[in-house]
Amino acid sequence: MAPELYDDLAGQVALVTGANRGIGREIAAGLVDLTATVYGGVRDTDNDVPEGVTPVECDVTDEATIESAIADIVAVNDRLDIVVNNAGVGGTGDGVVDLEADAFDHVLDVNLRGPTLVAKHALPHLLDRPGGRIVNVSSGVGILTDPIESAMPAYRMSKAGINALTVELDRTYGDQGLIANSVDPGWVATDLGGEEAPREPEKGAETPVWLSRFRPGSPSGRFWKDCEQIDF
Repeated sequence: MAPELYDDLAGQVALVTGANRGIGREIAAGLVDLTATVYGGVRDTDNDVPEGVTPVECDVTDEATIESAIADIVAVNDRLDIVVNNAGVGGTGDGVVDLEADAFDHVLDVNLRGPTLVAKHALPHLLDRPGGRIVNVSSGVGILTDPIESAMPAYRMSKAGINALTVELDRTYGDQGLIANSVDPGWVATDLGGEEAPREPEKGAETPVWLSRFRPGSPSGRFWKDCEQIDF
């Protein structure tokens, strides 16, 4: 089923976590270009965000700031239409034996627990009207149908987990009008992806912005790359 897309997002309100750099910054800028009201979730509101984006303190490892950020957004706008769970960190190690427990906890805290808590507090508002959207920025390294390599085990597991979150959200709330999807932005030249990555952040942001344009009734519970569905 092909999605039906909004031509613009005028009157709609979006929250993008990790909006001060990399892919998140470009997603936030892209939503501003579509005339959405955009809030950039950042750990420090002094962090630079794109023009037209309002910074809001939202540390995804701190549930209190998540709850407060969403409450403040809704208090001003009386709605929340789009959440892009973009904030994330990488990982190291060549296998589980190399994992340090504290580092493992941090990766899962940011990459999986954080998006889950953002969804928890956003859902009551996203479900106020049909077609509320959650876009979870995942990665191809978390695809279970492909061989999972040994490097960065915590990161890989966290991205497989965020795909599971997407499916959970769709199965639990899809019949209430929620549209939840995961996206693989590709290997992008960011602080996380490194300078050797072949894609620029602008390219990595294209599909998350596209998913943010889905109208009510569009596909949900799917995994996408370059605006095409891929396997989990």
